[in-house]
Amino acid sequence: MRRFFSATWAIFWKDIRAEFRTKDIFTGMFIFSLLSLLVFNFAFDLRVSNVRQVLPGVIWVSIAFSSMLGLNRSFVLEMDRGSLEGILLAPVDRSALYFGKMLGNLVFMVAVEVVLLPVMVVLFNVNVLTPSVLVFVFLGTVGFAVVGTVFAAMAVNTRAREVLLPVLLLPVMVPVLIAAVKGTANVLDGGTLLEQGDWLRVLLAFDVIFLAVAFMMFDYVVEE
Repeated sequence: MRRFFSATWAIFWKDIRAEFRTKDIFTGMFIFSLLSLLVFNFAFDLRVSNVRQVLPGVIWVSIAFSSMLGLNRSFVLEMDRGSLEGILLAPVDRSALYFGKMLGNLVFMVAVEVVLLPVMVVLFNVNVLTPSVLVFVFLGTVGFAVVGTVFAAMAVNTRAREVLLPVLLLPVMVPVLIAAVKGTANVLDGGTLLEQGDWLRVLLAFDVIFLAVAFMMFDYVVEE
């Protein structure tokens, strides 16, 4: 168990240090999400009278597509340098690679959201930094990181990995997107977090179930 956690930490910290040097993942994710917000802001100024009605969709469109940019880069560095095979040959459980990559992806997504949500407050003049909204944002982000890391490992060996990942990921993420958008919309309309129990249970169940499935199946994913 100690070796497992050490391997997970080593992979996670390697990705964090590499991102500090290059800033490739964060920069791409942030620029894409910022451009999405600007486009939506100008469009809604002309056509939408109540921004709160459409803001949950804006939040999750920006998070979903910027997250896929980061997930696409998840295993690319190791694949391009030919070091992925070496990591897989290390004498540790391969699920340590999954957890290290998943935690790294989660950190990158949260880092983008930390900058993105205050920008959203300024552009749309709606406070989305309430604890209730942040709970839904975090649980939805965990879901993207949990499932997206597995599909990124599957897609990295294909030629069309940039296209294949969204095709695989988005249909599976439909429950998360529905629950997150509905829950976010309800709390922005004045509902309390306790009143959103059904949507919270959907997100929690999705995160826990798919984390367990990924833990059990990741060895077969990278083997194939």
